[in-house]
Amino acid sequence: MNNQMEFMAGRVTAGKMTRREFMGKAAALGVSAAMASTLFADAARASSPKQGGDLKIGSVGGESTNSLDPATYASQVPYHNGRQFGDTLVEVAPDGTIEPRLATSVEASADAKTWHFKLRQGVEFHNGKTMTSEDVLKTMERHSNEDSKSGALGIMKGIESMKADGDTFSVTLKTPNADLPYLMADYHLIVQPDGGMDNPGAGIGTGPYATEVNEPGVRHMYKKFANYWGDDAHFDSVEILAINDATARTAALQSGQVHLINRIEPKVAGLMARAPGLSVESTPGRGHYVFIMHVDTAPFDHNELRLALKHAINRDEMVEKILRGYGSVGNDMPINAAYPLFDENIPQRQFDLAKAAEHYKASGHDGSPIILRTADGAFPGAVDAAQLFQQTANQAGIPLEIKREPNDGYWSEVWNAQPFCASYWGGRPVQDQMYATAYLSTADWNDTRFKVKDFDDLLFSARAELDNAKRKETYSKMGMMLRDNGGLICPMFNDFVDGVSAKLSGWEVDPNGELMNGQVTRKMWFA
Repeated sequence: MNNQMEFMAGRVTAGKMTRREFMGKAAALGVSAAMASTLFADAARASSPKQGGDLKIGSVGGESTNSLDPATYASQVPYHNGRQFGDTLVEVAPDGTIEPRLATSVEASADAKTWHFKLRQGVEFHNGKTMTSEDVLKTMERHSNEDSKSGALGIMKGIESMKADGDTFSVTLKTPNADLPYLMADYHLIVQPDGGMDNPGAGIGTGPYATEVNEPGVRHMYKKFANYWGDDAHFDSVEILAINDATARTAALQSGQVHLINRIEPKVAGLMARAPGLSVESTPGRGHYVFIMHVDTAPFDHNELRLALKHAINRDEMVEKILRGYGSVGNDMPINAAYPLFDENIPQRQFDLAKAAEHYKASGHDGSPIILRTADGAFPGAVDAAQLFQQTANQAGIPLEIKREPNDGYWSEVWNAQPFCASYWGGRPVQDQMYATAYLSTADWNDTRFKVKDFDDLLFSARAELDNAKRKETYSKMGMMLRDNGGLICPMFNDFVDGVSAKLSGWEVDPNGELMNGQVTRKMWFA
């Protein structure tokens, strides 16, 4: 009974159990009402944020080539670095609404073409400079520049003009877009002094923690910034350790070397959940594990070959064996039911070896090996998933071969560089942002090289359409175009599976990304 009561108290501390639920379960265990009331009060007090302590995070996705320049962020460690030292204008809340950060309010013209962001006053950068609307303007200009190679370049393409005027930053779009605030929440768009024009990798922002140590591929250390404008950061320091090996990462959490980890492999999640002193938090969302083909590079420039590979993958088997149920089947498009305006009537592509063989024959491929590159760090179980894919493809007569790449350098040398590889996407809050980031012809992160004018035109028309029924219809057409003609093989949508030390409180479910959408260092605290 003691263990059960401790577990229930922990649920209260984490904000996951109400008083009524606690009292009812305590009564079922034979605990007196007076004792249960005392235990609940103690647990509730523990749920109030406490200040102090040194938090350590173990994360996959750290490489020696990483930079603190937000424009370059393409994997997990850089993403979490940005959450420490930087802020965006707004952010997406767990319930999908827009919340203010550096902007205190957002207003739009009636046609959703012009947007005004009222900026928070008295915000200080870590170098002592006060943030102004000019800093915001220059930040957005840098990410709009082709030379920046920014991961946000695709979503900036729809902007016609921008202006800084006193405490207001304004954006005028080429066509109306009701989702513009969601685009401004993109994690690359961290506001930097002078827009980061001089030294974008300096790691200077307005966030809760200032950069102390920057050792790419090893560790990053941040100290709480004394003049931080907010009240949502409770630790004295945050250290992010790059631990790409899954076994080492889970061992670090179990031993207490770190307090939080991302990317727990589904095959060990159940076992870890039973370990003392930690919890495994699984959050369904928009993230997806994929295999991507460059549609402008032989042999993937032939759609018959792409269709052959798409029919040759057993999605149900992958969800069962790779995700162990921590996810759902994908449909060769980056959108699932977690998105607003999702069309549930789009037919689900099925595993069909006969169709795969038929399409492969029609492609006229010469039978030479088709190389699929992968690495342990591409996504949890990526190597095993590639091997399952190889087995079924070979059954259809498709000569798929696997090349295992090192983790270090994978996101700079393989992803978005080699024509066929394993990858992942964390998803985006709305369809416009997902499509604009990865499938718009001009997007720097168009990692399948899918460049189709009709698709671009549909994206722009959806932005200008304020009738949600019509927008849903347009997004459905776009999804079908990608499903049937694109270079994306999307076998599964993954849950975010994170490990959390019992020493921490404040965990909340956030479908926007791993580790509470990167907000653990702002919203959690030591119990």
